[in-house]
Amino acid sequence: MAIGESLARMRRERNLTQEDVARRLYVTRQAVSRWETGETEPGVDMCKLIAATFDMPLMELLEMPDKDYCQSCGMPFYQEADHGSEAGGGRSRDFCSMCYENGAFVRDETMEELIEEAAPHMAAACRISRDEAVSFMGALLPHLKRWEQGQGR
Repeated sequence: MAIGESLARMRRERNLTQEDVARRLYVTRQAVSRWETGETEPGVDMCKLIAATFDMPLMELLEMPDKDYCQSCGMPFYQEADHGSEAGGGRSRDFCSMCYENGAFVRDETMEELIEEAAPHMAAACRISRDEAVSFMGALLPHLKRWEQGQGR
């Protein structure tokens, strides 16, 4: 995730200074500078605040390209085998193998149940707290196809 690059691009597109951004987010200009240079990264909750403050999708701030991740759980696709399977045997374009097999979702679950199950794994993989993983997934999942289209329980 190149949050700093996204933040700098967003700031320039809106003709804002680092000081302007800092004021809106209640942080120092130096914090904004460190984020933009990649010296540090804002936490998950700050990323959510940045996205909300500047009316941009969280996925755009995190530079998550369209369709390069599961549209159910948000897991990135690294290889073809990560994709789930359709009823006819082909690979799903939208869903991962952990969420989708033979043209159907593996589990009939709510978004909240998926978050509770997946958050500890995300926390460990990304070296963030479980609460940050829950917060991130709570912001991301409602914008994915499975949940936008009401395909969850």
